Amino acid sequence: MSGGGQMDGVDAAKQALRDKVWRLLEQKRAVPEGSYGTIPGFYGAEATAERLAATDAWHRARTVKANPDWAQLPVRARALEDRKHLYMAIPRMADPRPFYELDPDAITVPLPEAADKEGAARAGKRVGAAQMRPIDLVVCGSVAVNRSGARIGKGAGYSDLEVALLIEAGLITDATTIVAPVHGLQVVDDDIPESAHDFAVDLIVTPEELIPCPRRQRPAGVVWENLTDDKIAAIPVLAESAPAQRGVQR
Repeated sequence: MSGGGQMDGVDAAKQALRDKVWRLLEQKRAVPEGSYGTIPGFYGAEATAERLAATDAWHRARTVKANPDWAQLPVRARALEDRKHLYMAIPRMADPRPFYELDPDAITVPLPEAADKEGAARAGKRVGAAQMRPIDLVVCGSVAVNRSGARIGKGAGYSDLEVALLIEAGLITDATTIVAPVHGLQVVDDDIPESAHDFAVDLIVTPEELIPCPRRQRPAGVVWENLTDDKIAAIPVLAESAPAQRGVQR
């Protein structure tokens, strides 16, 4: 998510690692065919959700924010079944209120259906940060993570922006736990290059293990200089606040 139109060294290194992990997952048949280029919906996602649900961080959490990808559907469904207040990002942040609010006590469709992208659009209410509760646990989609907590998504930058907006709003704090549910093959030994807008995870969960990561400093909010004008224009919540924010930074 660099400011220029050309891929810089950090972006190129991230893309090379994505390519390596996507190919490995497909070679090992750990994902369905056609998963290259996505947040991979890996086999074992249900077991990962169960392992996460047994953690203290999960039991303490009353509010959960999750990405909308199929890979994290079991975690979203479990959150609703466990009566947690769930916020799900609207794909591509394509609304001025870029999250669906899913209250398990108010939903009138079956909870597993509401956890799906299409179901959330029918059963959820669109909200912005001003209408949201503080977030206890963030579930992020990832292509690769390492044991230091560094992560990369598929390269569009939406997870980083969602977290940054909620940090700026005071809804994600040092008390919030950020979790990456992934397949074991997505946990890499490689160094993952990081930019100013990247957030780290506190806990990695795979079907086989829990991996606590060292707590690291998070971005203070949106790093506007890393965003292109086209990116800002494409995301309504950014386009609304960009003139004021850029005026502050000059």
